Amino acid sequence: MPAAAEPVHLAAAGSLRAALAEVATAFAASQGGAPVAQTYAPSGLLRQRIAAGEPFEAFASANMEHPQAVGRERGRPTVLFARNGLCAIARPGLAVTSATLLDRMLDPAVRLGASTPRADPAGDYAFAAFARADASRPGARAALEAKALTLTGGPDSARPPAGRDLYAWQFEREGGADLFLTYCTNAVLARAANPALRQVPLPEELAVGADYGLVVLGDRPEAARFAFFLLSPEGQAILDRHGFVAPGLSAPSP
Repeated sequence: MPAAAEPVHLAAAGSLRAALAEVATAFAASQGGAPVAQTYAPSGLLRQRIAAGEPFEAFASANMEHPQAVGRERGRPTVLFARNGLCAIARPGLAVTSATLLDRMLDPAVRLGASTPRADPAGDYAFAAFARADASRPGARAALEAKALTLTGGPDSARPPAGRDLYAWQFEREGGADLFLTYCTNAVLARAANPALRQVPLPEELAVGADYGLVVLGDRPEAARFAFFLLSPEGQAILDRHGFVAPGLSAPSP
């Protein structure tokens, strides 16, 4: 098989699955583009796999920390390629707005879900929101960290049945959540799977942004070409359509 036809081996955050699958298809269809072999998992777990020697050629993470750490070890730069935000998903029937979100999060009767810190940046961002809560409600951070259920993103987290959205499933399974903090793009997908769910923006005092970083690890030109395509207006427009903030675009799409 010619070297140019060998797939680019991409490790990417699970929140990028829909967007990067479309980017990969567009890249492969472009002149001379190679196919892209895609592996999706929590970014912290992917960092561990890369450190253990798995031969990924590009790493697209839901934070900057993990690709920067890998890049420093290999003398490779990390570039910001997308931004996301944190939202809450609420179960049907739960009375909650942005203004009352912190009250509901602290309510002992409300099961609050999040992803697993360190293994998954979504968990780190959720716990950062908990820390921000202390400014307006002293003691809220400790209470939220103590009650939060880390339901996703860990090496032993329960997986949904095939074909089911991970976050919509958290509201259906035994031991699931009433509220779940995750990326706003994940909330959109969860509501597409179950329109009865509600997406609640975090109030300004809790708002947390997510910066996504990319590092090229392989030496093949095709890996670098994929990275350039992702950063190109075409690649950035695909991210924009999937709800990410695409810094490579001069202005967001209407």
